[in-house]
Amino acid sequence: MLTKKQHQLLLFIHDRLRDEGVPPSFEEMKEAVGLKSKSGIHRLISALEERGFIRRLPHRARALEVLRLPEDQMPASENVAPEPVSTSGNVIRGNFGGRPRHEEDNGHEGTSVPLYGKIAAGTPIEALQDLSRFVDIPPSMLGGGEHYALEVEGDSMIEAGIHDGDTVIIEKCDTANNGTIVVALVDNEEATLKRLRRHGGSVALEPANAAYETRICGPDQVKVQGRLVGLIRQY
Repeated sequence: MLTKKQHQLLLFIHDRLRDEGVPPSFEEMKEAVGLKSKSGIHRLISALEERGFIRRLPHRARALEVLRLPEDQMPASENVAPEPVSTSGNVIRGNFGGRPRHEEDNGHEGTSVPLYGKIAAGTPIEALQDLSRFVDIPPSMLGGGEHYALEVEGDSMIEAGIHDGDTVIIEKCDTANNGTIVVALVDNEEATLKRLRRHGGSVALEPANAAYETRICGPDQVKVQGRLVGLIRQY
């Protein structure tokens, strides 16, 4: 059985696909069902997917297919689902949730944050911002301000308890105290997760692994993009 908002969103997506052949954006969905955040829309879509009403195409945020409608929306003369309405002729079913969800959407904010992609905890890599993915976190992990999540790739912060494959929760900020683990953007093109140290006119990005060397940069080379506030690990 669908909640009121799940039902409303499913019909909105179906009607848009039928009429225009293109699914609505998250912003349009948010306005259509009266939610305040896009993360709430993400939870609704995930719930509809788990219940077999829609499916999503991996790596394409707006590729949706409606598989069936609620029974109260089915034609009276039929007892089968309508033909799927899709944005792609070859839709591949993907596992987006990562973990089962046990709570119905209630419009509360602060339980999901965008998962931007992977960040190196070793050699710096270019920052990714894939806004189609979200991760659920305990509300108690969040304070004020904006947050996002990153998947750690590498082992340079292992002595700080941050392992390859962990998901780190980052609070957006542009300054941080010495000793804070931050997301640092180097030369406007490489992002890395390191401990920040300022020494006079230089900035040190320290690993937490003796196998790696501290990187020394000029003050204009490094921009703080957030500080570590939490970590999620799956076994």
